[in-house]
Amino acid sequence: MKTYYILSAIGKDRPGIVADVSEVIYECGGNIEDSSMSILRNHFALLLLFSTEREEVNQKLSSGLKRLEWEKHLTVFYSPITLEQAHPKGREQFDLFKITTSGVDHAGIVFRVCRLLADRRINIVDMKTHRALSAESGTPFFEMDMEVEVPQSISEESLREDLHDLANELVIDLVLKKK
Repeated sequence: MKTYYILSAIGKDRPGIVADVSEVIYECGGNIEDSSMSILRNHFALLLLFSTEREEVNQKLSSGLKRLEWEKHLTVFYSPITLEQAHPKGREQFDLFKITTSGVDHAGIVFRVCRLLADRRINIVDMKTHRALSAESGTPFFEMDMEVEVPQSISEESLREDLHDLANELVIDLVLKKK
């Protein structure tokens, strides 16, 4: 019977992190099905879902990941998940949109945009943020790119209006584009 796991690992960026983690999964008969990985300044983070058909894999997986924590200085979390969690069914129909924001950096941009989306049952599928100093003035500048799933029951026009109002309040540029 197939068993599914969700795993996250974080560590100081270096070549070989993905090879180290995927080796432990492979040694447990695991197959990586979905993943997302990124460098955040000088740290690397990965999140993945994998499956295995081997029985009694928990002990071998646990000891292999503990070895990575000790030898490779990674912080690793993993948990078994159900078939239903790995392959959800019956989700509401949605449209994909991209949201891009930019402006002078200040606290609350991520929270306020994400809260508006969450309050409307809009799911964030992917999100990247970046803070840099303006080459001309040295002013902190913030950019955020998101992919979101908007339920078809939500009016695109009303979403645009709400995002426009929030962008004005936060003094940022915000663009919503259907994918």
